[in-house]
Amino acid sequence: MEDVLALYAMPRDPRRPVVCMDEKPCQLLGHAREPLPMRPGSAEKVDSEYARKGACSIFIFTEPLAGWREAEALPRRTKRDWAGKIKWLLDEEYPDAEYVSLVSDNLNTHAISSLYEAFPPDEAFRLARRLDMHFTPKHGSWLNIAEVELSALSGQCLGDRRIPDVDALNAELSAWHSRRNREQKGVDWQFTNQEARIKLKSLYPKIL
Repeated sequence: MEDVLALYAMPRDPRRPVVCMDEKPCQLLGHAREPLPMRPGSAEKVDSEYARKGACSIFIFTEPLAGWREAEALPRRTKRDWAGKIKWLLDEEYPDAEYVSLVSDNLNTHAISSLYEAFPPDEAFRLARRLDMHFTPKHGSWLNIAEVELSALSGQCLGDRRIPDVDALNAELSAWHSRRNREQKGVDWQFTNQEARIKLKSLYPKIL
């Protein structure tokens, strides 16, 4: 916990940005029957029955101090999928950074070994040298600022909408994160190690 909080307390350094990532499953849904369009004096009518169109995973990355985030849906969330997103992050979003400090949960796919499963050893090593991993503790996902962004995404974009396929979902995700980035919506994280040692004292070992 203190490792992550210490990262959040650091000033922004473009050469060593702090980025948070998370992912969530997403159910793809279509209409079982076509909605009846809105007419004068009558709102659009949508049947309560829906058709399952499969599932996908939404990956989200955010640099809180820069007010930047990007979300993308992929059909799966394998080690190779995660590794592909890391290559994109390092080579396309932060090509000039010395390294990126990445905060995530300790999912088995979130590991340097995933890079070696996806890429030749020299490429995996090149990427690994620029990736500084920091994991939230067990039951400590609230420490991951990417979860705040996922909550905003759910409330502002997904809601209870029916989105039938990955392409349509990615169009919605792109519109959402582009708007948020234009508005420079950031997260003002206030919780510090000093506060944690007081408010979460019970989590610390007792020294006799």
